[in-house]
Amino acid sequence: MPPPSALRRILYIDDDPMLQALAGIVLGRRGGFTVEGCRDGAAAVAAALAFAPDLVLLDVNLPGSGGPEILAALRAEPALAGLPVIFVTAGVTPEDARRYTALGAAGVIAKPFDPMTLADRVRALWEEFGKPV
Repeated sequence: MPPPSALRRILYIDDDPMLQALAGIVLGRRGGFTVEGCRDGAAAVAAALAFAPDLVLLDVNLPGSGGPEILAALRAEPALAGLPVIFVTAGVTPEDARRYTALGAAGVIAKPFDPMTLADRVRALWEEFGKPV
């Protein structure tokens, strides 16, 4: 999958409907992104294939499959192998962040996130990952 030239479409995988709605609103209104939500880790690959996001925001702690397992499933799908994924998690330590980026994540955003800066944080991680905004 060739890298997209700009960040436009974000898939947010999180089982918390309130956080998903909040992220969708702020990323859509403040960031100008098209955001699709997925609440089930088991449906993540299918959701990513159907929505064709430029980037995935992925909760680490999901019922069933956790974020690292979902990241591995996304990487195993040829059409999604190069898709940038940013983990979103509560209580992240510097060691956790290093472990997640070693797994191939583009970065980590701590929960609770600041709605006023979420779009800017996503853009910054996108740029650090080497994708133009």
